[in-house]
Amino acid sequence: MRFGAAFWINRTGWPALRDACLAAERAGWDSLWIDDHLLADEGDPADPKLEGWATLSALAVLTERVRLGLLVGANTFRNPGLTAKLATTLDHLSGGRAVLGLGGGWFKREHHAFGLDFGSGFGERLDRLDEAVGLIRRLLDGETVTHAGRFYGMNDAICMPRPIQVRLPILIGGSGPTKTLRTTARYADLWNGFGTPERISSTSDVLRERCAEIGRPFEAIERTVTIHAVVRDDAAAAREAWAETAQAHGIDGRVGAESSDRELSVGGPPPTIAAYIDEYDALGVGEVVFVFRAPFDLETIERLDEVRGALAQTR
Repeated sequence: MRFGAAFWINRTGWPALRDACLAAERAGWDSLWIDDHLLADEGDPADPKLEGWATLSALAVLTERVRLGLLVGANTFRNPGLTAKLATTLDHLSGGRAVLGLGGGWFKREHHAFGLDFGSGFGERLDRLDEAVGLIRRLLDGETVTHAGRFYGMNDAICMPRPIQVRLPILIGGSGPTKTLRTTARYADLWNGFGTPERISSTSDVLRERCAEIGRPFEAIERTVTIHAVVRDDAAAAREAWAETAQAHGIDGRVGAESSDRELSVGGPPPTIAAYIDEYDALGVGEVVFVFRAPFDLETIERLDEVRGALAQTR
């Protein structure tokens, strides 16, 4: 099992974010992830918000070992050719550690604020994602691309230099069974979802079906899961720490379809965290990603070895 640390960059400055990311690498986390929004997507949208690709570029030259990516990049923000160039440049800056995370985009307000086309609906944005990812894969793989599609056009487009990695991995985020998981089956090297082990198991079954439809091995796609976890010596202390974070970022008391995605997944001492993660391990999930919000939870970051040790005891 690998462990990723995802940093939501609302209401933080660069020094605090930098120090937390470097602390994560020192503590042995396997990957660092940054969110991709132009306005704060939790709480007040007018609150401070850094930009994802620029943040990754800075981290690429400050870190030495961790994989780096957006979780996930909004396809609606950028032309797929530009996205391919950004990912390739990050791969060179990091010495071959880039992962290209992509999703369909969902936050209407930031699109309206910056004059970006939000499309006619969620279905159309996922169609755009599917077309874009196919083009990006071809560019990253060294093709010269000429394309006249429903959403994008290219004329002898090339992406040089090539990425350092022979196959720069693409991660797709989202669980939509009709479109997102079909795009994942066609093009992705990794998939990311959020939810309980039961939810991830159900979504995995659908992804397996989508892979079978095109004759691709289900095992060719590494599954990753995002959770909210707090490591403390007891569950009450973990809940208290989470409540402070939720209140600071305006995610406490949310209702509706997104509310479960903003709740604490698991909290308490390392054996409690490990027992929960072991359920994902049993499903064949390759990486569990913890989300961190400012002020970043350095105690959880620095106690990763205890979680790893407890996880080893479950086997």
